[in-house]
Amino acid sequence: MGESIASVPSSGRRAVFRAAALWLAVLAPFFYLTYGTANWLASLRTDVPNLAFGWEGRIPFIAWTIVPYWSINAFYALSLFVNDSPEEVGRLARRYLTAQLIAVACFVAFPLQAIFQRPQTHGLPGFMFDVLGGFDKPFNQAPSLHIALLVIIWDHWRTRLAGGWRAAWHVWCLLIGISVLTTWQHHVIDIPTGALLGLLALWLFPAGQSSPLAGFRLTKDVKARRLAICYGSGAAILLALAVSATRGSGTGLLLLWPALALALVAAGYAGAGERVFQKGADGAISLAGRWLFLPYRLGVRLNIRWWTRHLAPAAEIADGVLLGRMPARGELATRAAVVDMTAELPGLKAPGLTWHAFPSLDLLPVPAVRIREAALAVETARRHGPVLICCALGFQRSAMVAACWLLRSGHAGSAAAAVAQIEASGRPVHLDVGAYAAIEEAAR
Repeated sequence: MGESIASVPSSGRRAVFRAAALWLAVLAPFFYLTYGTANWLASLRTDVPNLAFGWEGRIPFIAWTIVPYWSINAFYALSLFVNDSPEEVGRLARRYLTAQLIAVACFVAFPLQAIFQRPQTHGLPGFMFDVLGGFDKPFNQAPSLHIALLVIIWDHWRTRLAGGWRAAWHVWCLLIGISVLTTWQHHVIDIPTGALLGLLALWLFPAGQSSPLAGFRLTKDVKARRLAICYGSGAAILLALAVSATRGSGTGLLLLWPALALALVAAGYAGAGERVFQKGADGAISLAGRWLFLPYRLGVRLNIRWWTRHLAPAAEIADGVLLGRMPARGELATRAAVVDMTAELPGLKAPGLTWHAFPSLDLLPVPAVRIREAALAVETARRHGPVLICCALGFQRSAMVAACWLLRSGHAGSAAAAVAQIEASGRPVHLDVGAYAAIEEAAR
């Protein structure tokens, strides 16, 4: 960490300090004003519910854990100053601001309260609890803003620490997370909802790339709009179920996770594109992308299993080039490379394996330029051994690349002949007329 900071020129450090100080001067008052206002509004009501599980009464009160609980305030401020550029400061501040705005909006819209009465505490913990009680009332519960900020701050430091310092950081963050329960500040359901909010903030403002919603333009593609409506409707239904189920149990709030996942998928089809999944050229997906889309990804994997249950994982179409579904790790031992057309599924790592990802949305036409780039990657990679071309099922996106490669390599004279050759290998192909035209264009 010290080397990273030292490597920044003094002028750059001054710019970082100025940006951090300005943001802190805005964020800190904004936090106390909005957080306090939400508390005050909740205190005016006589019917503020709670979402505590019956077994939570067995969670012990541990007074000293107020120290890690409070420590997040110091890390909140310090993290703004530990950056390499003003742009990084701005990204972190926007993550903070996103979490605060959404959490406070939730606190105002549906206030909740903590029902446990803390015992008398003395010494340093007692002093810290007294100070906390001066502005933090037993409201503002789900989503836990404490946990949302913890996710953001933990992510900020984990990439800047190494070795024993990183291990110590993970342990301390675990203590901070547990402390929201052992100080009786929050109930259990507040933790996953807070974590979800923190991940959303990371997703909205990712490191090293623009926001997935930047430059959003509503798609004119009829099929894409229809898919966006389908996923958006699914998100709305799950949200309604979450609201309904929460009347009886806090468990209902867990439905917010798949609801959010489907809403983000809908945004991708509506115009944001494949960037919503935050998948890189090496197949890696960001931390936020991995967790936010997990419910959707589980559905994708079930769909793969159903549609390919009677098919071999892959079939060779020519010269060591194979076409198939997204592989399992155990199927990669004989592969030198994978050319992956999915946006929604993460790539895999295996000894000696090279992963080339060309993220594309499922069920939509793949641009000819991307088909061509993937086909060129196949031709280059096959010189080093067998290459698997894959998408989720191996029926559309990857089939277009396979057909293009067959055309470019001289194994077929037309897109129709290439598709017939693929089908002769035992792989079904589901392509429309527009896909054949895109293959022909990409092969030129």
